[in-house]
Amino acid sequence: MKKLYSLMTKRGLMLAGVLTLCASGAFAQNKAIDFKPGNPFSDAVVSGNTLYVAGQQGPDASGKVTGTDIKEQTSNAIAAIKKVVEKAGFKMTDIVSITVYVTDLNDVKAMNEVYIKEMPDPKPARATVQVAGLIGGAKIEISAVAVKH
Repeated sequence: MKKLYSLMTKRGLMLAGVLTLCASGAFAQNKAIDFKPGNPFSDAVVSGNTLYVAGQQGPDASGKVTGTDIKEQTSNAIAAIKKVVEKAGFKMTDIVSITVYVTDLNDVKAMNEVYIKEMPDPKPARATVQVAGLIGGAKIEISAVAVKH
């Protein structure tokens, strides 16, 4: 550790930061969760102690979007996130950030009713964005970032 501190001069600051990252394991191997060959993405990727969950819509076993209204689709998307999070060895309470994509901002109030009931406290930081459309005709898609402490 003394050698690391001796590197922390004006010129050695960057090198010391890199050595600290290496020593902490920040360059851990990424692990894909539920990657299916032929698909252009994984349902999630674990990097170090962080899980990045791809947008989830809550499809049925055939991959089709289920539920006709925003409440049912929100519940299905949250259930899909929970499945991915737990498969990766994380807990829903590890989620620190959520991004919600909706096709109609008028659905946000109804979406929030389900979200408040089904997402554990404390609620993660969240952004909600209206988009022109979602794959499969979904009304909602949710992505998440979780961190193990």
